[in-house]
Amino acid sequence: MPKILSEDAVQQYERDGYTFPIRAMSAGDALHYRKCLEVYEQETGGPISSNMRRKTHLLFRWANELIRHPKIVDAVEDILGPDILCWASNFFIKEANTPDFVAWHQDATYWGLSSNDVVTVWIALTDAPVESGAMKFLPGSHRQAVLEHRDTFDDHNLLTRGQEIAVDVPDDEGVYVPLKAGEFSLHHVLLVHGSEPNTTNDRRIGLAIRYIPTHVRQLKADDTAMLVRGIDVHNYFNHERDPVHDLDEAALAAHAKAINANVKTLYSGTDKTVFRA
Repeated sequence: MPKILSEDAVQQYERDGYTFPIRAMSAGDALHYRKCLEVYEQETGGPISSNMRRKTHLLFRWANELIRHPKIVDAVEDILGPDILCWASNFFIKEANTPDFVAWHQDATYWGLSSNDVVTVWIALTDAPVESGAMKFLPGSHRQAVLEHRDTFDDHNLLTRGQEIAVDVPDDEGVYVPLKAGEFSLHHVLLVHGSEPNTTNDRRIGLAIRYIPTHVRQLKADDTAMLVRGIDVHNYFNHERDPVHDLDEAALAAHAKAINANVKTLYSGTDKTVFRA
């Protein structure tokens, strides 16, 4: 029996490649995590950017709490089974009234993972209505192979390489995924999805967390991941450790090592050595 998802939700994920909304926490708790992020941003003088947006769970205890949140991991277990690694966490933030967008794409394109048994959790730390640039999913698209993508490195495309599928998708296709603060969605690594600009007067803050079962391997480089549930008898990844203190020396060193592996994987075939801001 599923731990948290209904049987209908599990069937929807298998059929359509996604399910939403699922509540992880109250709006008040989501606001707490937003404030944790924004305290850091105030101290550094601007929005979290570049490498700091990625593998954030290695830098801050509050971000580590999010990737280990029991309701989130329970939902992932309902899809992937009991032995789970967190492979990545990425902040996707659209500032108020800005042109930033995410082109139609599939997550798996440059990840180098040996299997498509990958679930992305997208947890909203602010309300994410359609007008804020909520995600849009193309139902059932996870049942096809990886599509051809082209790199654009568009300054306003939030994806690593500004990638987009080399197939035109009509504007009226897809399902919008509005979320309230504290809710999350689940989607399959091959699901075609994207999002439009934020036309509201508030930031749209979401944390995308990528989970894999322990039998998955990295085919491109020596890589790291964090065990969040169960056991890992395979040890295909170097195990990451929880940060003891926010941004302490050990956390910064572990993050730098993990990001170096991530850059080699996601930017293979280019001359990029650091994530875009």
